Amino acid sequence: MMRRRGLLAGAAGFLAAPALAQVAPPGCRGEIYLTIDTGWSREAEAIAAILRRHAVTTTLFIADEPTFRGDTSLSDSWAPFWRARVAEGHAFASHTWRHWYFAGDPGPGRTTFRSRRGQGQVVLDQTAMCAELARPIEALRRFAPEARVLPLWRAPGGIVTRNAVALAAACGLRHQGWSRNGFLGDELDSAAHPNAALLRRNLANIRPGEVLVMHWGVRSRREPFAGILEPLITGLLARGLCFAPLPASGV
Repeated sequence: MMRRRGLLAGAAGFLAAPALAQVAPPGCRGEIYLTIDTGWSREAEAIAAILRRHAVTTTLFIADEPTFRGDTSLSDSWAPFWRARVAEGHAFASHTWRHWYFAGDPGPGRTTFRSRRGQGQVVLDQTAMCAELARPIEALRRFAPEARVLPLWRAPGGIVTRNAVALAAACGLRHQGWSRNGFLGDELDSAAHPNAALLRRNLANIRPGEVLVMHWGVRSRREPFAGILEPLITGLLARGLCFAPLPASGV
């Protein structure tokens, strides 16, 4: 029992952060929560510039994924990018280190974690699960010790198992998905779902309280979603919606 308490205390030290009060700006008719997962990162700088231009702050779920540069998103070469996002006031949370997928529970207190790129699979117990979720935050802390980190996590693809959720909860982390209208569609095939159609759909459907999800670029999408991010943001702002990082308790 003492060993378990020590493990959880260590995880909380890496991942928890003091909650900051969020005050909606005057005229705000409802908050929405834009979240960004790492992804291929091809449009990362363009997306960051759009967010900065409109003073949009988000919650960034980070994993060490391959990027268009031939490196990975939490390698040292990306340190300036993450430091800039910290300085802009974005919040952070874990998206797992390896960005593998949860694929079943083989027994009590264990969950299967499997690569979709042919790198194999492992079975995570309590200690291994906490380490998997803590590692991306440890990397971020090396780049920017002052980063605001929320006690939340997101499974790759949003796919969880009962044990994965329970094991993460024992590490002090609550799973955070996205709302039904919050799937912005940047992972969809652009021939079947062109940007113009996604923009119309998202502007029509997004309501106050939605948790939105997108990526810093998706390798398979031929028409980058970043091309409609600015009109999407300005359209939502024009409706009186305002962007905020997630609260520490999640949504």
